[in-house]
Amino acid sequence: MQIAAIIPCYNEELTIGNVIRDFEKFLPEATIYVFDNNSTDKTAEIAKASGATLVREKRLGKGFVIQSMFNKIDADVYVMVDGDDTYDLSKVKDMVTMIINDEADMIVGNRLNNCTGESFKTFHTFGNRLVRALINILFETKLNDIMSGFRVMSGFFTKNINIMSSGFEVETEMTIKALKYDYLIKEVDINYKERPEGSYSKLDTFRDGYRVLKTIFLIFKDYKPLLFFSLCAFLSFCISLFSSSIVITEFIRTRYITHVPLAILASGTMILTIILFVTGIILDSMSRRVDELYHFMRKKVF
Repeated sequence: MQIAAIIPCYNEELTIGNVIRDFEKFLPEATIYVFDNNSTDKTAEIAKASGATLVREKRLGKGFVIQSMFNKIDADVYVMVDGDDTYDLSKVKDMVTMIINDEADMIVGNRLNNCTGESFKTFHTFGNRLVRALINILFETKLNDIMSGFRVMSGFFTKNINIMSSGFEVETEMTIKALKYDYLIKEVDINYKERPEGSYSKLDTFRDGYRVLKTIFLIFKDYKPLLFFSLCAFLSFCISLFSSSIVITEFIRTRYITHVPLAILASGTMILTIILFVTGIILDSMSRRVDELYHFMRKKVF
């Protein structure tokens, strides 16, 4: 049973040594890989000196690092954790055992139940809750921590999931695609610590928040087309209904139509409603056929 401990890093010279030592303590049988994403400090040197296998990813962005991880490393179990030393790894052995026993395809370290007050910025907390609410509604699930960077995954999952994100929205994409393709996700509560003094987060609240919401929007459109276009059609129908009610009321009273622009708007939005709804039906049928093809081609990884 090959276990790969994979650590994405960008300028984490203050913490990378501690993360490697934690893996050596709690999961000594794992092979440790540090994926350096063009760090300008001593992250790479410290990782090599600590005994980890260093792999460089020249494309800047956490999503690119995750893509490279899944493509370059072959293992039965993948343990992914950020290199900022904020995740407590004391439960990693239990999480790996769950994967080995085939209890789930991905185990997510849930940070939100055991974290200090200063672990998250206010906007980060709001963003996490918003993303969690949207995904739980769209996919009818009850996950707690959508954006956790601590995940234990089976080789079957990692080799059959296609990552397209380039930045910090990658965890959201992984979660959504796991739900879409019926992979089993479980969560384990972990302790989440504050960053040590001198270490800083690379997450930009507004830029990366926008990317996460954009990812949810695009995946919602692509993977739930009937629901997406039905909602758009309903909005268009409401506009048409409101506009036409004024025009029809006027015609009944006066037998004339003076609100010609409203009449045109009502007609146009009703036509748009029909187009959107039919588009949703067609794309939903295509999506189902693609899903069937995906499940047919999906292979077991040993």
